[in-house]
Amino acid sequence: MMSDGALSQDEIDALLAGVDSSSLSGGAATATAAPPASGASFDRDALEKFFSSTTGALSSNLSALTGASVSMVGPEVDAQTRDNFLSVLPSMATVVTANYTSGFPGEHLFIFPEESAKAIASLMTKEDDIQLDDMAMSVIGEVVSQMVGTQITSLTDKTGNKSIAASSPTAANVPKAAAALPAGEFAVMAYQVNLGETSIQMWEILGASVAADISAGLGGSSSPMGQMNGMNGMGMGQSMNMNPGMQMPNMGMNMGGMGMQMPGMGMQMPGMGAMPPTNVQPVQFPNLMQPKLGAHEAGNIGLIMDVSMEMTVELGRTRKLIKEILGMGEGTIIELDKLAGEPVDILVNHKLIAKGEVVVIDENFGVRVTEIVSPMERINDMGYN
Repeated sequence: MMSDGALSQDEIDALLAGVDSSSLSGGAATATAAPPASGASFDRDALEKFFSSTTGALSSNLSALTGASVSMVGPEVDAQTRDNFLSVLPSMATVVTANYTSGFPGEHLFIFPEESAKAIASLMTKEDDIQLDDMAMSVIGEVVSQMVGTQITSLTDKTGNKSIAASSPTAANVPKAAAALPAGEFAVMAYQVNLGETSIQMWEILGASVAADISAGLGGSSSPMGQMNGMNGMGMGQSMNMNPGMQMPNMGMNMGGMGMQMPGMGMQMPGMGAMPPTNVQPVQFPNLMQPKLGAHEAGNIGLIMDVSMEMTVELGRTRKLIKEILGMGEGTIIELDKLAGEPVDILVNHKLIAKGEVVVIDENFGVRVTEIVSPMERINDMGYN
């Protein structure tokens, strides 16, 4: 069929992706299952084991953010190339870039199908039929920021690398061909995320060098240390097969004055006696007691008795969406979280210290203290519980 010279959207996407447009049949690309690439330089098992161990914490964080019951399944780890991975993506996808800047520097991003991104943004904003505008992209970026923070904390603990950091996530909803995927081969981790009754898909992508460095740091086979089979507790890179009663040949090492016996191997080095057993005892801690104020301390407290502090009586609180706040005007009624007749909160420097009831003194409002908040409640209010 003759062409009028104009490019179709599919041909434009193909050109952006670096794909030969002649491979498009009738102007439309056929999506088929992508075979995994081979020759990956990273250890898939090490990556899968680590990132699987973080899904519990990620699920808890997402549950707190969205207010829904969230559970994550996976990931399944594969090595992919750009063309293979694009073939399984929907036409539009939300791409969130959160590159590692130190520790294991390199490419790191998350990809959500457009409908999956809408589901997350809808839960976060409590809106139906949400559009993936700048506000929604900001919300998706915040979700990914929480996920990356959890992963970095766990990765630091597992590898001992305390310099791991990532850039602030930036999100954009784009045609799949415009997704800024790593060049060459990269690691793809596929998750299933259950948001209440809705199940969505998510991919996490690591550049080849990042995936190799992380798996090496985790002790995977891509690490030189991970390739030493038979490593034992003595730091020997190769296991020694020795029969009972076998003696070590003369290796030119003088161990005069030292003696060592390896039970079960029949090996002895004369001159060294048996080591005495170690006496291990539990640590004894003194009981914590509240110190008594002496005259000196009481005098110091007296120095601040004339310092003024702000006291506030709080009738109640509520939470509103930004659109609700912008829509307020004269006559708007705001419903608070306190019931009629319930005690009001008395705050000092914004910290709860007491509760009371509202009274009228002449023509002014006042408050009668009915309850002093316990120290434990004050600590919980400050977030130290």
